[in-house]
Amino acid sequence: MTWLVTGGAGYIGAHVVRAFLAEGIEPVVLDDLSSGHREFVPDGVTFVEGQVQDTQLLRETMRDLDVEGVMHIAGYKYAGVSVTKPLHTYSQNVQGTASVLEAMNDAGVHKIVFSSSAAVYGTPDVNLVTEGCELHPESPYGESKLIGEWLIADQAKALSMTDGATPLQHVALRYFNVVGSGTEEVYDSSPHNLFPLVIEALLSGKTPRINGTDYPTPDGTCVRDYVHVADLATSHVAAAKAMAEGRELQPVYNLGSGDGLSVRQIMDAMQRGTGHSFEPVIGERRAGDPARIVADGSAAARDIDWRMRHDIDQMVTSAWQARTAH
Repeated sequence: MTWLVTGGAGYIGAHVVRAFLAEGIEPVVLDDLSSGHREFVPDGVTFVEGQVQDTQLLRETMRDLDVEGVMHIAGYKYAGVSVTKPLHTYSQNVQGTASVLEAMNDAGVHKIVFSSSAAVYGTPDVNLVTEGCELHPESPYGESKLIGEWLIADQAKALSMTDGATPLQHVALRYFNVVGSGTEEVYDSSPHNLFPLVIEALLSGKTPRINGTDYPTPDGTCVRDYVHVADLATSHVAAAKAMAEGRELQPVYNLGSGDGLSVRQIMDAMQRGTGHSFEPVIGERRAGDPARIVADGSAAARDIDWRMRHDIDQMVTSAWQARTAH
């Protein structure tokens, strides 16, 4: 069984590649290296350099390498920046997904696991986000991920109405803040995520910052879902295996912690895990930041081996060790 991992040279994709290898499943990586790193791809894994919008390259790769399914992780993932780069975001995330689906159809590939996002929910007014919550994306990034889900569902529906067509097995995984590392070979190099922002500040002798301490939460700072990247990768591969076994899955799953962590808790863990003592700089609230966003992962726990196997100290320690190894 061979699976194509789009974006497999990126932070999340590279962990999924390693999770496939651990299960004895052969991965093939396609990545344009715009934010990924060639050195993140393990030795011996087939690597194809190219853009996810290149339908012909996708088609040839799937046919030539006898691909059974696609783990579609490639995409432009910076929600805040997407507001100023909507055309780029839609090209990467919407056209890219359409190209993947077209190539799959031409190559006779009928399984896809889609890396979606909790950004499709926007700012939910509930204590715990479930898959049934209303969808109100608030950025081009969130909108593009929701459209990606629609595209996949529409293609599956179209095939179901086509005589003689093989059904499209599909699932979208929605997740929030992905942190930590499962190997020192791979680290989060995003210039926008909280963990790398704090770590880079400490490495350069600067003091990390908290934006707002007057939220209606236990310690006054925002509460968010933080999940370990290796746990996330495990459930991606579990979804692929479930498809191969013919098990029925929901169309979408939240990969959430169920309780969340505050920014202050993250800062305290950063001090413990890095050995750097500091008192965070306190800034004003950022416009639009909700007090709490936490997801219910019970459905994924039931169906695709979702579990929080790492606590906050393990998240921080693994992230720090992977970054400082480079």
